[in-house]
Amino acid sequence: MTKTELVEKLAKEQGLTKVMAKEVVEAFLSLTTRTLKKDGRIALAGFGVFEVVKRAKRKARNPRTGEPLTVKAHKAVKFRASKTLKDVIA
Repeated sequence: MTKTELVEKLAKEQGLTKVMAKEVVEAFLSLTTRTLKKDGRIALAGFGVFEVVKRAKRKARNPRTGEPLTVKAHKAVKFRASKTLKDVIA
């Protein structure tokens, strides 16, 4: 599902205009981004946990040329689904 599709479904299911639904989605994404940057963790009961993790520097290979290279240490976002979400999907 794309962001546009999410906005359309949210508008339809909640009886909102598409403009209002888009503002809600944009606000949620903005708040989520700011919170992950500041606190590094968001827990949504019944859905899951978004968490910033540190990835260490590592050696890798360019799959096209086979040339060795080094991947810098960086931060990444990890998502861990709740048991409730896992049960719904399974």
